[in-house]
Amino acid sequence: MNRDDIVIVSGVRTPFSKFGGALKEIHSTDLGVIVIKESLQRAGLNGEDLDELYYGMCDQAEAALYDNVNGRQALLRAGLPNNLVSLTIDRACCSSLCAVDLGRRAILLGEADTCMAVGAENMSNTPLLISRHRWGIGMQPLLVQDYLNPITYREYTPLGRDAGEIAMEYDISREEQDKWAMGSHQKWAAADKAGRFNDELVSVEIPQRKGDPVIFNKDELPRPDTNMDALSKLKTIYGSPSVTAGNAPGLDAGAAAVIIMRRSQAEEKGVEPLATIVSTASGASEPRRMAELPGFVIQKALKKADLTVDDLDIIEVNEAFAAVTLVATKILAEREETKWRKILEKTNPNGGAIAIGHPVGASGARILMNLMYELKRRGGGYGVCGICGGLAQGDAMVIRVD
Repeated sequence: MNRDDIVIVSGVRTPFSKFGGALKEIHSTDLGVIVIKESLQRAGLNGEDLDELYYGMCDQAEAALYDNVNGRQALLRAGLPNNLVSLTIDRACCSSLCAVDLGRRAILLGEADTCMAVGAENMSNTPLLISRHRWGIGMQPLLVQDYLNPITYREYTPLGRDAGEIAMEYDISREEQDKWAMGSHQKWAAADKAGRFNDELVSVEIPQRKGDPVIFNKDELPRPDTNMDALSKLKTIYGSPSVTAGNAPGLDAGAAAVIIMRRSQAEEKGVEPLATIVSTASGASEPRRMAELPGFVIQKALKKADLTVDDLDIIEVNEAFAAVTLVATKILAEREETKWRKILEKTNPNGGAIAIGHPVGASGARILMNLMYELKRRGGGYGVCGICGGLAQGDAMVIRVD
């Protein structure tokens, strides 16, 4: 253990809410405030202990409801110091894992000793957009756009179509994707029953017009009774050969926060390190090949750490679609069928975004903290998490729990 190691000392998230669900009217910044406060409390720290805060958020239409710069607004409303530097970032679904890495870099450069990374999103709260009407367009009809509709990527094809087509290139069938989706729900149910999410969850109080607030304390999306017969009957979406609403995540809401610092700082402040960040990697590719990115950036991160996939105890690949997780792990297996099946056995042991949800700005931090707590429950070891982002971006992080 090196005193200059970058260690994680806190990781919390709200339960994730489904589209139109329990959190539908709460701005994501309000969810960010909750995890900011809770992550500090659990680590025994206060706002003065932080040097920088990085805040991942992708849904800029919803951000605008609070006049943007949501990272700055969240930290001020959480009672953190006025002089705390923050940065709101958008690297699509990678944003909050990227936020952790930006904090890591600041610490390595000697610009900071302790940083917080936050991710927050509420896709249910996204407004519709009225476009091209500020200066008037005569008698033309009012044009209203849905910000969440991927067809509005214009020159780019929808992500579900891309993921399905790439899966076909890797000989991953629709049935295989449905099977993985069903397993995600089943693994979540087993993990929930065993209390494996307790370490990472913080409840959300939802105000009511009358009476006491509702306490939202459990992921809302999972459907443990999902079965192959029901999944097989679903139609594919956006022209995809294999992606359906059943083997894809929802449009969800939630927030997550992670605190990192130098090991020497943790020792001085009496804070327990939960995990050590060993290496990180980022990458990008041809836009339609997004499904490959987690596999490629995980390989890159493992090479930096001088590790192989065989050294890993757990792998977390965000289930942007079942196709993404299956393609990424097949890349890690170098397309060897037997090796691929072994890798799948240690991938997403507690389920993934298909069951839990995918509030895009928060998902990177979620997979990191779930990886960390699961390694801790198992007595330690090495793990890696990888995530893709729209138009083929990717981030990965290798951690060790002692």
